[in-house]
This record gives sequence, C-alpha cells and structure tokens, in this order.
Amino acid sequence: MQGLEHFSLAPLDYLAFGAYFVLLSLVGWWAGRHEKQQPEDYFLAGRTLPWYVVGSSFIASNISTEHFVGMIGASFVYGICVAMTEWGNVLSFSVLIWVFIPFLLASRVFTTPEFIHRRFHPALRQIFAVLTVVSNVVAFLAAVLYGGGLALHKLFGWSLPVAVVALAVVAGVWAIYGGLRSVAWTDFLTVIFMIAGGLMVTLLGLKMLAGPDGSLWDGWQEMIRRNQALESPWREAVARHAQRMAAVAHYDRLSVFQPITHQTNPWPSLILGLFSVSIWYNVINQFMIQRVLGARDMYHARMGIVLAGYMKVLMPLIVVVPGLILFAQYPEVMNQPWDRLQTEADKGYVHMLQTLIPVGLRGLFLAALFGAVQSTVNSVLNSTATVFTLDIYRRWFAPQASHRHLVRVGMVSAAVILAVSIVLAMYIERLGSGLFVYIQSLYAFFAPPFSAVFVLGILWRRINGTGALVAVVAGFLFGLAVKLYVQLVPDHPKWLEPFAMQGIINWAFCSVLCVVVSLMTPPPRPEQITDDLTLNWSKLDIFQGLGTRWYNSVVTWWLLFVVLVLGLMLWFSGLFY
Repeated sequence: MQGLEHFSLAPLDYLAFGAYFVLLSLVGWWAGRHEKQQPEDYFLAGRTLPWYVVGSSFIASNISTEHFVGMIGASFVYGICVAMTEWGNVLSFSVLIWVFIPFLLASRVFTTPEFIHRRFHPALRQIFAVLTVVSNVVAFLAAVLYGGGLALHKLFGWSLPVAVVALAVVAGVWAIYGGLRSVAWTDFLTVIFMIAGGLMVTLLGLKMLAGPDGSLWDGWQEMIRRNQALESPWREAVARHAQRMAAVAHYDRLSVFQPITHQTNPWPSLILGLFSVSIWYNVINQFMIQRVLGARDMYHARMGIVLAGYMKVLMPLIVVVPGLILFAQYPEVMNQPWDRLQTEADKGYVHMLQTLIPVGLRGLFLAALFGAVQSTVNSVLNSTATVFTLDIYRRWFAPQASHRHLVRVGMVSAAVILAVSIVLAMYIERLGSGLFVYIQSLYAFFAPPFSAVFVLGILWRRINGTGALVAVVAGFLFGLAVKLYVQLVPDHPKWLEPFAMQGIINWAFCSVLCVVVSLMTPPPRPEQITDDLTLNWSKLDIFQGLGTRWYNSVVTWWLLFVVLVLGLMLWFSGLFY
C-alpha cells in the first residue's frame, strides 16, 4: 500500500472541513458558556446530559485513531475477529445497564477512585488514581495523538511532531475551556461526522472491489470470497503468517471464534474478557463512566448506553470491513516480515482516503478523522484532569481548596497532561507492534487487578481493603512476571502469549488472592459496606428509569441490541463462510 506523494484538497474540501470546525467551536462555546463555579458543573456537566448526548459521547470518546488507524490495520492482518472488540461489549453494556448504573447513580460519586476509597482503602484510592492518570496518558492520549499525527504526516507530509502538536492543541481546547458539558455536546456533533465519513469510505471500498459495473452487494461478495483465502494470492498471504497470528496451520479470517493461541482474540476472551478488561474499561474507567455520572437521571443514563450499544453494532462496518477490503485488494502486503507488517497495515485507512475519496469529499473524511482524535482527546483529558484534581491534588496538597480553585487546577492540569502526552506520542512508532495491539495490550495489563477487586467488593461484603490492596499490588507484579516469563523462557505455553490470555490469568490470580487475604484478615468496617457501596439486591431498584411506553422502553431496545449482536456472532462463526 504505497501512499500517494500528495493529497490534494479542492476549495470545497477546505470549506467542508472549515464548516465542521466552526460548527464544533460554536457548540463547544455554547455548551461551556455556563458558570463553572462548582466542581459538579465542570467535571460532571451539572448532571444534566440527555440520553442521546450520553450515548453519543460514550461512543465518540471510545472511537479514536485506535479505530480508524489501528483497528483497520488489525483487521487487515487478523480478519473479522477484530470486530469482537466492539460486539463483545454486549456483556459489559448489559451489566452496566442493569446493575452498575442504578448502583453508581445511587452512590452520587464524582470519580471511581472516590468510590474505591469509601469501599476499600485510602491507599488503594491513590494507587488507582495515579494509575488512571498514567494509563490515560500512555494508553489513550499518546496513542490517539500518534495515530492522528501519522495520518496528517502521510496525507500532507507534515513532520510527525508538528502534526501531533497541532492536533493536541486544537483537540484539547474545549476540554480545558468548558469541562464535561462542552466535551459531551461536541462529541454529539462529532459522532455524526465520524459515522457519515466512515460509512462512505466503506461503501466506496466495496464499489472498488465490485468494479465499474458492479453493485455494492457484488463488492461485498467479492470481499468475502477473497478473505476466505481459498485461492491465490490470498491463500499464500494468510499461510505466510498463520503461525504468528494464531499458531495454527490453517487460519480462518472470517470467524470471530479463534483458537486460544490467537494473538488478539483468543476464544476465552469472548466471556472472560468481560471480567478482565471490559468491566474496567466501561464501568470503572473514569473517562467512559463520567458520561453516565453526568446523566440527568437513571433513564437517560440507561438509554444512553443502549444507544451506545447500537453504535457498537455498527462500528465494525466502519473500522473492520475496510481492513477486509484492503486485504482483498492488496494481499501482497502480507508478504512483508511480521515486525513490519502491522506498522504498514496501520497506514491502511489513510491509503483508502488517498485512493478512493474524490476531490470535493475529502474535507468530510478529514473531519471524520479529526473528530475521532478530537473527541477522545477531549474526553480523556477532561476525565484525567478530574481524577488528578479531586483524587490527587485535593487529597495530597489542598484539602481545604475552594471550588473555584479546584476548577482552575483542573484547567491547568489538563494543559500539563496534554503536553506530556505530546512528548510520549513521538515514541510509539518505535514499538513496532501496531497501534491496535499496543493499546489493547496496555488494557490487558492495567485492567485485571482493579476489575477483580471492584466486582468482588460490590458483590461480597466480606471483601476488605487489605485483601483488595494486596491483590492489586500483587496483580501488577504478577502481570510483569508473566510478560517476562513469556519473553525469557523459550518453551513457554503458546496459549500464554496473547495479551488477552495474560489478562485473564492475572484477573483469576487477583480474584483468588483478594478472597484469601480478605478471609484471613478482619472484616470491613460497617461504613465500608453500606448499601451505596455494596449491592443490596433487595433494595436495588433495577426497574426504575425504564421508560413509560414500549417504544421508549429500555427493555425493548436493549433486547433488540442483544439479538442483533448474537445474530452477527452466529453469522461470522465459521458456519456460513
């Protein structure tokens, strides 16, 4: 996939992108114009967000260059199984809707570290807060800025440092100015552009495969046929790296169910990934759950996640199918050495922009790509500043600080965090593993210890702070030990290589250790196991905030979402292709 030397833009392209930027600025200013005297106003949008903004912001915060650059590159290499990163959220979204939203809204917390402090131990709160800041900077902000900078570098020939700095400054301004209210409403606008632009790339790609006289369905059929890899040159392309992808002789690119040795999507992660990563990402990860905490009420929080679920159903059409199209068109790229293949595959989306999008429409697609960067940078920046201000600065340095002072600290800390992320973004390309694998492997390292103690802590009142603290500290040491073992011991089990399997093993280790230590030490104090800190099923009103009619019912739309995901998983189970 050799890129074009120059990506030309017509006046209409500049007009389209300029109109998007002006409209984004107006929305950001309008939403953030309110007085920001109270932390609740700045960090939680005054708890006023409607369901369509909650859901749109939840997804826009999640969609980034990890998707437009990383997931398209990963699907080029691994096939349709990468879609499970999106469809697999059906489990965590369902648990979030039916269990965690009623629970978290009843607790009235600002941040998840605050909840961890009240339920477990103040030291654990600080560990979680610090690691939240670190993971947000390393696994989210730096990676997103790198992916966006890479796109601008390939499109326009900008140097990577200039591209990263430009994106960071433009994307971060509304998070610093208006807090969550500006972030959420600009996300609502951004997700429209991202979906429209992403779908157009997919449709044009299918048209390319179909030929000038073929239909979109013809293009789809041709994409499926070539990804089955039953004939040359696609068969040889898959066979070349089958051992590296899944340690198998024959690799199925069109199945979401992959062997336990698969590098990115081993089959145990379909279920156990809920506990090892998804709970952390969707429930206790501050930059995602902050939208839920900012919702008007329980109905708007729940229906927002239902809307996010439907967007997750749609996302593979935008960020996975293009990778399948690229493989169908350029199988020879797979002939590269493994350590270069994934880095080259990350350039796939930009290549599609260069070769498929006519002059006059490119401005829309640049808006979609920029929106992916802007929405995630805004969201992660706001939530990271929230955790730093309320859980680190206020607790360690200024416990008596005024509300106005805390808001100012939030703005300043956001600017500093953005600067650090810019520096780190310059070094990601040297890792050579591809953007998607880089981010997902960090998730699998940071998530399991906290997912284990969080779920155990709210389900079982006997779990205490000592058990949770020991499990988290030991869990990170265990995670490092497993990675070193895989790197240094040649005859290690192959199923231990995938980062998802390492995460699952670490989660199981932390869960057992947390239970054992808790039972060996005194039980938690009564104020640590109240009904707003642990689940009391007799008092938890899970049937509140479900809507008033069948057509606006959370139950109706949630059930349809679940059926759609299960149907897609069955269709791509290997039985039909």
